[in-house]
Amino acid sequence: MAQLKIAAIAGEASIRMVKDGRADRDSTATAVRYLLQVLGRDAEGNSVEVRVPPHGAVQAIEGPNHTRGTPPNVVEMDAETWIALATGTRQWAEALDSGDVSASGSRADLSEYLPLVWERIVP
Repeated sequence: MAQLKIAAIAGEASIRMVKDGRADRDSTATAVRYLLQVLGRDAEGNSVEVRVPPHGAVQAIEGPNHTRGTPPNVVEMDAETWIALATGTRQWAEALDSGDVSASGSRADLSEYLPLVWERIVP
């Protein structure tokens, strides 16, 4: 298992700031990147690319390898939607139905992996 680049304490502090409405651009970016790292750790693979522009992206979920160009399975959303989905304050189906999530490809369903579980519970 790969070690996370953003330490849990920093990632979780940023998530708390976002949830409390105190986040600036940097703390939002840190929260997004940390949660993407957790997804990459928990759903190892590279068959789906999850994008949260402009903050980050991760390839995750086992399946056929992808190495060049646009992956066949892409999920994209904004930071607010990603943080809500990853922390369990929003449901995958609702975000997809509302158009806040763009998902293409046969493996582009993250509902099995959300909400994420990280080292400590963020209240």
